[in-house]
Amino acid sequence: MSFFKKSPWVIHYDASSCNGCDIEVLACLMPNFDVERLGIVNTGNPKHADIFLVTGSVNAQNAAVVSNIYAQMPDPKVVVAVGICGCSGGIFADCYNVKGGVDAVIPVDVYVPGCAARPEAIIDGVVRALDVLEMKRQFLQTAGADSGILINRANLKDVPEILALQKIAYRSEAELYGDESVPALHQTQEQIAADFGQMVFLKAVANGKIIGSVRARRDGDEAHVGRAIVHPYFAGRGIATRLIRQMEEEMGDARRFTAFTGHQSTRNLHLYEKLGYRRIRTEPFSPTVQWVYLQKERT
Repeated sequence: MSFFKKSPWVIHYDASSCNGCDIEVLACLMPNFDVERLGIVNTGNPKHADIFLVTGSVNAQNAAVVSNIYAQMPDPKVVVAVGICGCSGGIFADCYNVKGGVDAVIPVDVYVPGCAARPEAIIDGVVRALDVLEMKRQFLQTAGADSGILINRANLKDVPEILALQKIAYRSEAELYGDESVPALHQTQEQIAADFGQMVFLKAVANGKIIGSVRARRDGDEAHVGRAIVHPYFAGRGIATRLIRQMEEEMGDARRFTAFTGHQSTRNLHLYEKLGYRRIRTEPFSPTVQWVYLQKERT
């Protein structure tokens, strides 16, 4: 058992619940259930927390708070959505200002349904979260083993994992621009599966898990390269460079390559320019985002 499992620290946030689930969370801390006997400590500082426990539905007012708490927590971290409102928005899901459950703004690892969720279920959810936390810790330890990362073609079975990775990778882009309309965050499994018929997908795999991906579409002599994504744990290790270079080889005799990214995405712009792409034009996408289009001629 790792030190994470021996003494996990939990931060609890009430995202506009009716307080039913919050009272049950408090009950977990009382002598009758006494979660501290399991080494679980309730903290008010996200920088000290391992598990983010959220009750209530996420609305337009608290979405930024939920995202900020999550961003301040150190990796690895686990999110537990407690109660039907936290899981899906519950009876408030159709309200004009409600975005939905917790997973509408941050990735959720464990769902604890109920109205209100019972203390036994909450404790069981936290215990399950410990297994996820340990798995993430082991996954994070592989980040230094770049030699074990393999790049090959993806297939339809990889769609759910690629979509999950895509939403994790593009969350930072949405936060950078303060704009949730970034298309990559709203793509569905069905849409990605349909793209497999028109595009080539590559995946980077470490210890059996997809930690990077890129896709491209051939259009005559031109190849359109897009969505070069890498899990944040593996950022800055040259994986995106490897993915794009291999994709260029996969495109055969294409004479020209194109790509685009946001105007404030300096890391992406630097990546493409390092690989020989040059900026050719800029087009507005939203009030906060402009697409920068890049192009490279095969030498």
